Amino acid sequence: MTDGSSPGPTDGSPASYTVDGLAAFTGVPSRTIRFYQTQGVLPAPERRGRVAVYNEEHAERLRLIEMLQSRGLRIAAIRDLVRHGAGDNLSVNRWLGLDERLATPWSEDAPKLVSEAELRRVSGRDREGLGSLEEAGLVRRQGGGRSAGYLVPSPGLLRVTLQLEKSGIDLETAAGAAAILRRRLARAADELVAHFASRVGTGFGRRVAPAEIGAALEALRPLGVEAVRLIFAQEIERSLRRLIKVGVKP
Repeated sequence: MTDGSSPGPTDGSPASYTVDGLAAFTGVPSRTIRFYQTQGVLPAPERRGRVAVYNEEHAERLRLIEMLQSRGLRIAAIRDLVRHGAGDNLSVNRWLGLDERLATPWSEDAPKLVSEAELRRVSGRDREGLGSLEEAGLVRRQGGGRSAGYLVPSPGLLRVTLQLEKSGIDLETAAGAAAILRRRLARAADELVAHFASRVGTGFGRRVAPAEIGAALEALRPLGVEAVRLIFAQEIERSLRRLIKVGVKP
């Protein structure tokens, strides 16, 4: 047993901690540990006389709670996980596996470094003309001299912009449209992620478990993008109909 403020095993047996020792070991304040107990997300400690004794399982549970909270899960959802989860479902490693799925890109569009010659060929611009792509934020010059290259943050967006330009929508207009989309969609993405996180196990996944949440996420990835495309198309049609109805003054 420890002295009440520092963690450590009593002998060769598994580590045991007082509440203050567990707090020192995990970095979770004692009052928070007690709060987790009252909320039913942390098992009660073993009683040895008048002393409450915690072990490594409590420390592991605290790590899991911290990780789940950092992912947006509320105490109620974590309590549901504790009550209905079993075995490895409560393992941090299982949830770290879900983390990897959360970090999977939603598209194959990844930053790419290209030479000046390649960018000139793709864009149909001379060296001076590449400056307009930089101003639009579509490329970033890297290095200098003969070894200079360009970082293309989104090759897909560059391709779309150049195709629009060939169709009569100039670079400035396309870049402005991209800025509007990013500004609006960034807010929508934040709200959607918060919405789904608040519904974990109660509408996003049948229950709070890595496999269930992972399955919901895999379905959301392609279908969510398709839903955005459909809703955006519907809203553009609505706005155009309103424009035609109101009329445009020359």
